[in-house]
Amino acid sequence: MADLLSGDDPEPSDRFPAGPLFVPVRPGPSGYVTRLFRTPLGDRTAVGFTSEQQLVATLGPEQPWIRLAHPALCALTAPLGVAALTLDPQFAAPAPAPVEPVSSVPALRIG
Repeated sequence: MADLLSGDDPEPSDRFPAGPLFVPVRPGPSGYVTRLFRTPLGDRTAVGFTSEQQLVATLGPEQPWIRLAHPALCALTAPLGVAALTLDPQFAAPAPAPVEPVSSVPALRIG
């Protein structure tokens, strides 16, 4: 009984942050649509960030976003068969380095 009154609930009922999330979007035929991602195992997932700084650090400053509450994001992605939501993902792959142009190679003469 003391554990119930201490406020240290080992499994809180609300696992998602209160308030709207920063959700990446992309242009679609009728405006912006929620951008979906893949988990390391290949499953589709919706993504939400708890701060604009985390979204920018992960996806870059040019990534458009909207604010959506967790239930609204789930309602948008459920009809697409997406039941997973990933909060504040951190991608493991480094950003690609710029590619330098290849200098012209002289033609080989055969014969």
